[in-house]
Amino acid sequence: MSKTIAPAYRILLAFFGIAIGLYPVAYLTVPAAIPFWSSKGGLTSETWWLTAFYAHILGGGVALLVGWTQFLPRLRAHRIALHRLLGKIYVAAILLFGATGGFAAALVANGGFPSALGFGSLAVLWFFCTLQAYRSILKKDIEQHKAWMIRSYALTFAAVTLRLWLPLFTAGFRLPFEQAYVAVAWFCWVPNLIVGEYLVWRERS
Repeated sequence: MSKTIAPAYRILLAFFGIAIGLYPVAYLTVPAAIPFWSSKGGLTSETWWLTAFYAHILGGGVALLVGWTQFLPRLRAHRIALHRLLGKIYVAAILLFGATGGFAAALVANGGFPSALGFGSLAVLWFFCTLQAYRSILKKDIEQHKAWMIRSYALTFAAVTLRLWLPLFTAGFRLPFEQAYVAVAWFCWVPNLIVGEYLVWRERS
C-alpha cells in the first residue's frame, strides 16, 4: 500500500483528514451558524434525527482523524500495536456510529429521494467495506485487508469531497442548492470509489 499511495498524497490525506475530521466541533459549539443546520428546519428538534446526525458526524470525524494513519508505512512497520489500536478505533467509529447514523439521517436528506438514495447507498457501502476490512484482517488476509481499507477510506473521504463539490456546483455551475445537493449525494463518493478501485488494481498488479 505504501507504493500505491505516494508520500505527497498521504500528506493531502492527513491534511484533509484532520481539517474535516475536526469539522463536527462546529456543530457542537455553534450549529446555528452553519447553513446546513438551518436548512433542516424542525428536524433539529427531533431526538431521533439529532441522535442519528451526531452519531454520523462524530463517527465520521473520528474515522477521518485516524484513518489516514493506516496508510503510513512506518507506522505499520515499527508501531504495529498503535496501528492496530487506531484501526480498531476507525472500524468502531464507522460501524457503530458513522455509517449507521448516516443511513438514518439519509432518509430525510435535503433533495428528497435522489439524495436519500445517494447518501443511503454511501452509508451501506461504507459499512460493508469497513466490515470486510475488519473481517479480512481477523483471517490474517493482509492483501484483502489492504484492498478493503482502501475502499473504506475512499468512502470515508466523501466527507471531504462533499465540501469540495458543493461550492463548485453552487458557485461555479450556479445550481440551486437543492439541485446541487442531489448531485453531491452521488459525486461525493462515486468518483472516490472509482479511484479506490484503481488503487486496488494497481496494488495487485
